[in-house]
Amino acid sequence: MKLSPEASALLSKAASGERLNHAEITALYGLPLPEVAAVAHHLRLQRSAPDTVTFLIDRNINYTNICNVGCNFCAFYRTKRQSDSYTHDYATISAKITELEQVGGSRILMQGGVNPELPLEYYTGLLQHIKEHHPSIRIEAFSPEEVLFMEKNFGLDLDSLLDVLITAGLDGLPGAGGEILEDDVRKKAAPARIGSHDWFRILDAAQRKGLYTISTMVIGFGETVEQRASHLIKIRDQQDKALREYNNGFAGFAMWSLQTEHTRLHGKAPGASAHEYLQQLAISRIALDNQPNIQASWPGQGFKVAQASLYYGASDLGSTMLEENVVSAAGGHHRHNATVRELVRIAHDAGFKAAIRNSHFQILSYPDVNALLNINAQLTISQGAELEETRAVR
Repeated sequence: MKLSPEASALLSKAASGERLNHAEITALYGLPLPEVAAVAHHLRLQRSAPDTVTFLIDRNINYTNICNVGCNFCAFYRTKRQSDSYTHDYATISAKITELEQVGGSRILMQGGVNPELPLEYYTGLLQHIKEHHPSIRIEAFSPEEVLFMEKNFGLDLDSLLDVLITAGLDGLPGAGGEILEDDVRKKAAPARIGSHDWFRILDAAQRKGLYTISTMVIGFGETVEQRASHLIKIRDQQDKALREYNNGFAGFAMWSLQTEHTRLHGKAPGASAHEYLQQLAISRIALDNQPNIQASWPGQGFKVAQASLYYGASDLGSTMLEENVVSAAGGHHRHNATVRELVRIAHDAGFKAAIRNSHFQILSYPDVNALLNINAQLTISQGAELEETRAVR
C-alpha cells in the first residue's frame, strides 16, 4: 500500500521525534499498523537502552476486596455481606511479603477496594508494620480512588493526608483508575468512579512530594480514537509539568485492554483486539515523547502478544506479579503471574537482553540466561520454581 504524501510526512515527523498534536496523533490510527510500528520501534531504540528489556520482581497485594464504588467493569470487588469478602490483617499481608522476599522481590503494589469501614489507623499502621518487618521492600500503595476516599472521610486535606502516609512509610502511588481520562467515557463505565480532575490532582500532589507514580491507560470501553489521543496528550501534559516543576514525573507508562468476562460490562463494551492493543501501544510510544519507559501487558494480552509488543514500542515487561487478582477476576487473557524464567525467555527469544530493574527503571542485575533457560525442569508457577530461579538470578 502506497502512502499518501501527507501520511509519509506525518510518519517522518514522528520518526524525527518532533512532538505531534491531537490531530496528528489521531491521524496515526488511520495509517497501516506496520508503518506506525516501525516508527514506534525506531523511537523506542532511541529513548531506552536498545538492546535491553527490563522487568521487576514484585507482588500485587489486595488488602481488602470490599468496595462501595461498584465499577461496572470490575469483577474483583465485594460487598461486606458477601461470603468471600475480606480485609487482611497485618500478619497475613506480612506473610505474603515474606514469600516475595524469598524470591528476590523488591516491591509490593498494594491496593484494595474502597472499604468505608477502615479507619486511617488501619492504613498508617499497615505501612508502619511493613516498614518495620520488611525494610528492604518498597511500598507503592493506594490508587487515586483510595486516596480520594481517605481525603473525604478522614478530615485531612490532600497534602496533609499524603504527609501522614509518607511518614508512615509510603513510597509511591500506583496509577490505577486512569482507564480513559475522558469523563464522558468514565461516567458510562462507572458513574461513581473517580473523575479525571481528581485523578490528576492526586497524582500531581504525589509527584510534588517526591512519590513514585506511573501513568496508565485501558482501552476497550467504546471510546473513540480521538478520545484515546486526548488521554495521551493529558498524560503528556502532566509529565511536562511534573518534570518542569518537581523534577519527578511518571516513571513509566502501562497500558492494557479492558477485560469484561465476569463483569456487568460483558457484552456491552467492545473490549479491544490484539491488533488494537498493538496499535495503541505503538501510538503511545510516539505520542508520549517524555516517557522513555513503556510497558507491555502480558497479563491482559498473553506472552505472545507481549513479546510482539517489544517491536511496537515497549521496552519493559512490567513485572512477575507473584500475585494478581483484579485483571484475572475479570477474565484476563493469561494467568495471574509469571516466573523470572518466562520473562527472560520472552526477551531473549525476541533478541534482547533481559534485566531486572527497580521501580524507577534502574537496572539491578542481568539474569544468567544460560542458567535459567537450560534448567531441565518444566515451567511452573509454583513458589518452588521461583526459588530455583532465584539461585540463577543471584
